[in-house]
Amino acid sequence: MNEKEKEKEEKKPVVVKNATDLQRLRLEKLMANPEKPVTIPERRKEKTLPAPPDFVRNVMGSSAGAGSGEFHVYRHLRRKEYARQKFIQEKSEQEKLDEDYHNKIEENKRKADEKTAKKRAKRLKKKQKAKKPKTLNLEKKTGSQSDSSDSDSNDCDGNNDSETNEIEQTDNTSASETSVNKVVSELDR
Repeated sequence: MNEKEKEKEEKKPVVVKNATDLQRLRLEKLMANPEKPVTIPERRKEKTLPAPPDFVRNVMGSSAGAGSGEFHVYRHLRRKEYARQKFIQEKSEQEKLDEDYHNKIEENKRKADEKTAKKRAKRLKKKQKAKKPKTLNLEKKTGSQSDSSDSDSNDCDGNNDSETNEIEQTDNTSASETSVNKVVSELDR
C-alpha cells in the first residue's frame, strides 16, 4: 500500500491540451472505481408558461385615484405579459428553424437520390453498351456457324441451342435497354 500512496503523491496534474485528453481523463476517473454508480442526467423539461388569465381582476385604468401600490402590481403584470410574448416569439422562431432544417435535409436527400439515379442510369447504359458489341460478335460468329450448320440441320430435325440462346440474349438486352431509356428520360424531365 505504501507504493500506491507514493504513486498517488508522485502523480502530477495532467494538463488538458485537446478534447481527447479531456475524454481520456474522464474515462480514467470513471474506470478508477467501477463499482461506483454512474448518474446520467435527465433531459431538461421544456419551459412552459401559464396561459394568459381569462379574467383579469385588477384592471388598470387611466382614472385618477390609483394608490401608490397599484404601480407595482401593474409593473408585475406587464413584465409577465412581456415574458409570455417573448417566449411565444422564441418558440415560433425555433419551430421555423426546425422546419427549415428538416426541409433542407429532405431537399439534400432528394438531390442525392436524383444524383445516384442518374449515375445508376449512366452505369447501366455503359454496361449495356459494353454488352452490345459482344452480342454482335456472337451473332457474327453464330451467323457463320449457322450457314454451315444449315446444311447439317437439313439432314436432321434437331434444334440449334446456340441460336435459341442468342435470341433470348437479344430479348433480354432489348428489355433492359428500354428500362434504362425510361429511367434516363425520367431524369431528363
